[in-house]
Amino acid sequence: MEFDLQTLLFEFFGGLGIFLLGIKYMGEGLQKSAGDRLRDILDRFTSNPIMGVIAGIIVTILIQSSSGTTVLTVGLVNAGFMTLRQAIGVIMGANIGTTVTAFIIGFDIGAYALPIIAVGCFLLFFFKNKKVTAVGQAVFGFGALFFGLELMSSGMKPLRSLESFHELTVSMSDNPILGVVIGTVFTLIVQSSSATIGILQGLFAEGAIELRAAIPVLFGDNLGTTITAVLASLGASVAAKRAAYTHVIFNLVGATIFIVFLGLFTQLILFLQTQFDLNEPMTIAFAHGTFNITNTLIQLPFVGALAWLVTKIIPGKDVIIEYKPKHLDPIFIQQSSSLALEQAKAEVVRMGEYAAKGLEETNLYLTTNQQKHSEMAMQVEGALNNLDRKITDYLIELSGRSMTEAESAKHTAMMDSVRDIERIGDHFENIIELIDYKISNKVQLTEQAQEDLNNMFDLTILTVKQAVKALDSMDREEALAVVQKEDEIDKMERNYRKKHIIRVNEGVCSGSAGIVFVDIISNLERIGDHAVNIAEEVLGE
Repeated sequence: MEFDLQTLLFEFFGGLGIFLLGIKYMGEGLQKSAGDRLRDILDRFTSNPIMGVIAGIIVTILIQSSSGTTVLTVGLVNAGFMTLRQAIGVIMGANIGTTVTAFIIGFDIGAYALPIIAVGCFLLFFFKNKKVTAVGQAVFGFGALFFGLELMSSGMKPLRSLESFHELTVSMSDNPILGVVIGTVFTLIVQSSSATIGILQGLFAEGAIELRAAIPVLFGDNLGTTITAVLASLGASVAAKRAAYTHVIFNLVGATIFIVFLGLFTQLILFLQTQFDLNEPMTIAFAHGTFNITNTLIQLPFVGALAWLVTKIIPGKDVIIEYKPKHLDPIFIQQSSSLALEQAKAEVVRMGEYAAKGLEETNLYLTTNQQKHSEMAMQVEGALNNLDRKITDYLIELSGRSMTEAESAKHTAMMDSVRDIERIGDHFENIIELIDYKISNKVQLTEQAQEDLNNMFDLTILTVKQAVKALDSMDREEALAVVQKEDEIDKMERNYRKKHIIRVNEGVCSGSAGIVFVDIISNLERIGDHAVNIAEEVLGE
């Protein structure tokens, strides 16, 4: 049998492409059919590390990517939904969940890949129902995964007869570290441990590699997949970085332990293979599953130590945007409406302070173009939406109680203020989208325009802060100062709009830069209006 390099490369890389597309589609389809429940699963079931492990397994099976789950977890830690200890449990679970793909491959349904793809396409193209098309997408991905594997396997067949490949696998059998490095590097390149383990299953099935050489590569695959989370955490908060590095340490410790007991582990897998009469791909799947489950069982009791270690490696205080309300205790609603109103007010003030922070981050994003400021502002926006819901629910519950006239007035003022603060979040979200547009379309603002925007931002941020302060202390002086500042914002907006038209007429400023500029100042002007609404609640107007 002659060795045809072109066919090998075409079939291998084409198959790899289809396989990766399949996993992506399958994960997206499952995710769509699960809806927004993924975040809920993670948020609700992570009360302790063991529940975290279970949540990690479920979510990873649903999105077919351990990196995906880790990235989701990094986001939740970043948003203050989850502590580092809870996150570690989820990350351990993600490692177990990702082995499911290997077991699916082990069932060897390759012969039916094309009819499965056909069924998926039928569901995708002939139905308008979103749920059905989501299932269709998952089925299509499932079929594509096997079709890609079949192509890769047939591409890898000739490798058995290739002398240099044979020598490489022999040296991998003698030197397990080499296998780990190869597995790590390959997964780094492909960014999917499921794919590299699929390839390993194919090589083992073709007889191109021995079990003793394949197992260290498997450990390397698990190590390589941790890099995705590390990359996701680069611009993120300290807590998110810690969550990502936990993933690395977890797999590093696991690989080290198993390399030490490699002989025993290989014997165990061979025993399982003969005992259950496993085919080659299923043998690798069992090795993968056994490695990750055992690794989790070994390290689960040391979650606290892991958290401590990561905190030492990545020091620093973290700025966490707390999505959850701090002051809304339902017990006060039953006991005393005036106390409950005070609690609600404290939460509204906290929400107002977040709105000012979101504005500051938006301004920083405008001046520096750094993604981390945009992410921070969007997190604040998410927190504002969440607090808006929680405070409104609390106030609605409170409205069923009997209140004095003054309390009723305060209740209405709180309801209105919450809505105004939430709208401020919507406006700075609009501004972020405008800055994104500016960056992606390489729109250049003139120095004068940039300076005008910064001036208007400064004044708007001051106005919002002062409105929140006025609400907190119910200070009429502060509230009157807000009304005055808002007048200045209105004048500023009219003035800057005129100057901008002059710049456009003189050809100094481009049309697209003009659109960005005008839209940003009108959003800032609207934020000023909402700040005045809050001040007017204080003035009782």
